[in-house]
Amino acid sequence: MIPRLFETLKANLIYVVIASLVTGLAFGQVAGEGTRALLQTAIVPVLFLMVYPMMIPIDLDEIRNLQAHVRPVGLSLVVNFLVSPLVAVLLARAFFPGSVEYTVGLYFIALIPTSGMTAAWTGLADGDLESALVAMAVNLLAAVAILPAYLSLLIPGSVGFEPTALYRQLAQVVVVPMVAGNVTRRLLLRRYGPERFRQLKPTFGGLSSVGVMLIVFIAMTMRSRAILADPVASASVVVPLVVFYVAVVAVGSGLGRVFLDDAQRVALVYATSMRNLSIAIAIVVAAETLPTGAVLPIALAYILQPPLGVVYMHYRRDVVGEGMSLREAATRLMGI
Repeated sequence: MIPRLFETLKANLIYVVIASLVTGLAFGQVAGEGTRALLQTAIVPVLFLMVYPMMIPIDLDEIRNLQAHVRPVGLSLVVNFLVSPLVAVLLARAFFPGSVEYTVGLYFIALIPTSGMTAAWTGLADGDLESALVAMAVNLLAAVAILPAYLSLLIPGSVGFEPTALYRQLAQVVVVPMVAGNVTRRLLLRRYGPERFRQLKPTFGGLSSVGVMLIVFIAMTMRSRAILADPVASASVVVPLVVFYVAVVAVGSGLGRVFLDDAQRVALVYATSMRNLSIAIAIVVAAETLPTGAVLPIALAYILQPPLGVVYMHYRRDVVGEGMSLREAATRLMGI
């Protein structure tokens, strides 16, 4: 029963996040200081609940296959750590000139790539799964090394951001769960074998989804009064997020068309458009020197990202796979 519940949560994560977001905003209007203090103490264990299960399915040994996938992985690094931050900076200046917290949230979305769904969507869209797996491991490790340096350049000095403090938080939120997850992965594979391990994967994703649900609720509760003080400005955060995702998919698809074969192109698109929102929100919530309002753009990105994966998958399978052009597909869809 519990594994089925976890699978349901993972399969409906978009609705879980929306419910947690709305519930947290509502509860934050009535929560007292004692309740807020209690929620604050729950952040660290909830973060571990969210990140640790997510790390178990990630096979860091895939990095050994880097030489066979240099081109797609290299292009994913270019998009994730050059193109994506540039797009985020331009959008932040255009849409958030007076909001440091939303700017910081957008930067975290832009700088932490490759979620666990990267491999899943790549497989569903008939892409190069091995390239996607290698890109996931390499990009995640690169983000841990690069993130503080980037943020020290991008975040305004008025925020009081400390790169050294972020390295400590990355160790707590990413590195320790990554090591623990890798050890757990090896122990489970040794005891149960690859087939049973694959059957356990939905449980890991479900546990992580519970953590996401709780952390979004806590974060929205803590920031409810500030967010709802200007709901129109808060809702407008969706616009630059949509532009960001469209731009990243367009760049990844364009580079893939020029430099990669068709299957690797799919892997590149998903390795650059599926951001690791769980780690982004974990770091923001855990960091004392970052504005907690940065959680809102990340929470809203949870709502946008899964439909993006679905749309591109259907484009690859139903349009490209059938040898149709976009115009032909649109004509068929409208029944003309």
